[in-house]
Amino acid sequence: MSRQLEHDGPSATPTAPPVRRARAPWLVSARLALLAALALYASGCTRRDNKPQGARGPVAVPVEVAVAVEKDVPIRLETIGTVHAYASVSVKPRVDGQLGQVGFKPGEEVKKGDLIFQIEPRAFEVALQQAEAVLARDEASLRNAESEMRRTDELANTKAVSAALVDANRSKVASLHATVEADKAAVEIVKVQLSYCSIRSSINGRVGLLLVDAGNVIKNNETILAVINQTRPIYADFAVPQQFLGEVRTAQELGRLRVSAALPQNTNHPAHGHLEVINNQVDAATGTILLRATFPNADELLWPGQLVNLTLVLGLLTNAVVVPSPAVQSSQGGEFVFIVKPDSTVEKSPVLLGPVRGGEAVIQRGVRAGQTVVTDGQLRLIPGATVRTNAPESEASPKPAEGKRS
Repeated sequence: MSRQLEHDGPSATPTAPPVRRARAPWLVSARLALLAALALYASGCTRRDNKPQGARGPVAVPVEVAVAVEKDVPIRLETIGTVHAYASVSVKPRVDGQLGQVGFKPGEEVKKGDLIFQIEPRAFEVALQQAEAVLARDEASLRNAESEMRRTDELANTKAVSAALVDANRSKVASLHATVEADKAAVEIVKVQLSYCSIRSSINGRVGLLLVDAGNVIKNNETILAVINQTRPIYADFAVPQQFLGEVRTAQELGRLRVSAALPQNTNHPAHGHLEVINNQVDAATGTILLRATFPNADELLWPGQLVNLTLVLGLLTNAVVVPSPAVQSSQGGEFVFIVKPDSTVEKSPVLLGPVRGGEAVIQRGVRAGQTVVTDGQLRLIPGATVRTNAPESEASPKPAEGKRS
């Protein structure tokens, strides 16, 4: 009864049924179309996934290739060297005096024997005159003494003169003979000193800057007047690691070794010479051996003090297999190349690498002449991958029509 009163009381509120809203027809159509599209996509993906793997075509990897060739390759050592003058002379005076004339222009070429400096000679000319006068006086005294000696010698057997006087005259003549010889030597010394006033070039070469101007007082064997460097021929010194010493000596026993020197900014026109000297000891600090090459340098391409790129040719590898150096790749197992087979697939071939010079690598084992190797694009390759060769730009780009300017 209490339950009835609870529901039938004035506070009881009847519950209204939920109201359903009608959907717009266009919304229903859009959802149905979306469901149909999803169903078609899912069925298509299922068909592609269920397609056999062997039916999928391989994807060709674009690569650059080159053909291995067979040719003769020189065995070379490449290093950097320094050019030195074949001979260098620091011109110094050999007498004290005042510098008078300069017989050259700085930087010009001089020949052996050319007069390049003149020291004021007046003081030495006067000294020569004095020495010659002393010589003439002593020669006159000698002649007089010889006359006295002859007279006493004639009277010596007659007892008209004493033996002491005869001996004195003979001693006087001998003493004057020595004096005259000393005077002659003094004259020669002054003549030599006078000749030193004319300073001549002792070598063929090119004179440098003038270090002392005319009019300055210069001192014997102290003042450097100029420096002459002989540049034709010329030397180049360079060092190679000591492990190559045996190869260099062995190659030198077979004949003269050729050396080329190129300036860093002019590598297309090197100077050519030959190996002159192998130093007699290895530098323990650097582990290198010093070598010296000689170049004719007729065009004076090389200049003292220059740094040059030097190439020493030790021999010749005949019929060597050569590929572009980018074809050789490195891995933990060593060097290898990718070889393109006739079916456009690649195989990985380990190689024994020889000398690598000028963008080319010698392959001692692993590649035969005529085989095609990959030179670019190796990062995307695995053994058995299919490759596609990229055509060079000159072939791929269309040629301009005749009669028209591009």
